[in-house]
Amino acid sequence: MLLDCADVTVVGHPSAVEIISEVSLKVRRGQILGLVGESGSGKTTLGLALLAHQKRATTISAGEITVGEHQLLGRDERTVRQLRGRAVAYIPQSPASALNPALRLRTQLQEALGSAGADGRLPEGTTIETRVREVLREVALPDDDVFLNRYPHQLSGGQQQRVAIAMAFIGYPELIVLDEPTTGLDVTTQAHVLDTIRAMTGEYGVSGVYISHDMAVVSQLSDEIAVMYRGELVEQGPARSLLRDPQHAYTRRLLAAVPRLHTDGAPDPYLDGGTVPARSRSVTDSAEHDADSMPLLRVRDLAARYGRTTVLHDINLDVHRGECVALLGESGSGKTTLSRAVVGLHRQFSGQLQLDGQPLATSSYRRDCTQRRRVQYIFQNPYEALNPRQRVSELILRPLRHLCGRVEDPERVVAASLEQVSLPARYASRFPDQLSGGERQRVSIARAIATQPDLLICDEITSALDVSVQAAIVDVLRSLQQEGLALLFVTHNIALVSNVAQRVAVLNTGEIVEHGPVAEVLAQPSHPYTRALIADAPSFEAA
Repeated sequence: MLLDCADVTVVGHPSAVEIISEVSLKVRRGQILGLVGESGSGKTTLGLALLAHQKRATTISAGEITVGEHQLLGRDERTVRQLRGRAVAYIPQSPASALNPALRLRTQLQEALGSAGADGRLPEGTTIETRVREVLREVALPDDDVFLNRYPHQLSGGQQQRVAIAMAFIGYPELIVLDEPTTGLDVTTQAHVLDTIRAMTGEYGVSGVYISHDMAVVSQLSDEIAVMYRGELVEQGPARSLLRDPQHAYTRRLLAAVPRLHTDGAPDPYLDGGTVPARSRSVTDSAEHDADSMPLLRVRDLAARYGRTTVLHDINLDVHRGECVALLGESGSGKTTLSRAVVGLHRQFSGQLQLDGQPLATSSYRRDCTQRRRVQYIFQNPYEALNPRQRVSELILRPLRHLCGRVEDPERVVAASLEQVSLPARYASRFPDQLSGGERQRVSIARAIATQPDLLICDEITSALDVSVQAAIVDVLRSLQQEGLALLFVTHNIALVSNVAQRVAVLNTGEIVEHGPVAEVLAQPSHPYTRALIADAPSFEAA
């Protein structure tokens, strides 16, 4: 066995509550173990423990962790630091937080190789510079000087994640802990990264612990799957056996919540035995809109740029009340730029934006409070979207007070907002660092819907959520659509598009190359780019 994790227990302070309890895992050399479970189940805490790392206010109180010939627990910090990157490496969920914003990519990659002590183990004829360029190619990034001289903020979210993956692989580790490494990636890039992970684990004998809520990815990538629930390992076994015949009730619930990709226009058996799809079909369908009806949002001839570089060309799009329009495309295709232009966070654009027939100023600062309240935005990265110094209650109430004035019964408003996103009212007193990634994203959603907007712009809002919570959020969004809320839904999850949206616009290099009802576009895509996206989408294999 390459990894032997025996009876590991992690407690939180000052309460001394066990966050994970007596967890034991074994991973053979070259094998990938998928570690799944809901947000807050202890997946990331266990992943960090495999690096002998303890989050703030936690302690690894018992157990042993051996990677190859190296015992990680009970060693001094200097020795453990030398083993990180060489014996075991880590790919974090949030690349923007993991990359140093003040250093160029070349410097960060070179430092990752040097700090792991792997520069002395480079193959003959390979220099640090050639290894840096090689690992960039392996994760489908440019390896030229222009790219290496960039800073992290000059990359898209998907590119940042691929750099983080490259930094983990660069030091030839024996074990890699991958904490949701493809969360921010489009399906095409995700497929390439997963192929890279498979190839490198096989070629170099690297083992992996793949932490994920994406059961479709786990089913395709993992040799074995371990299921965590409330800090305990409730089920483990070969991937195919576990997916085909899950023994634990919790595992069965997880698998039932996985959205399936539908390309035949068939109704979806997604959530609650099919009750939610019935509601979904009653949501206003784009085909029912009168040709002369006024859309809530109208985008005409929009062209956006960064400096002198034009990144969006002739965008035309309508969003009606009560419908969800999905924006689908690869990282860097312009989805987020378009959504930020609509909300007034990207000002370098020309063309027309109208809300209920009234023009929207290019900048949010030039829009009145009513317009800002009516159009709300949920950011992709919950780690950067929430002020770490404010409690959840203040995070929800502050924008509400700014846009709507005095709030009657603020405790009730906060509790109701949290309940809508499946969080208990007691979370109102917590700070963001006391929440998991999925819980932070749910707070971001609660903050946005508390203002009762007419248009909700969702920028990859489910990418950090486990499948069961994702299912609950989809249910919330469908209920809000019933009340007339319109959604502009940015995503790379094609299966989710087929379950939540009525229409889809496919973006490629800044242009809408295909646009229409979801069932038609996914069943009979007319553009080669759309067909390629669908082909690259991971499918859930339970048998």
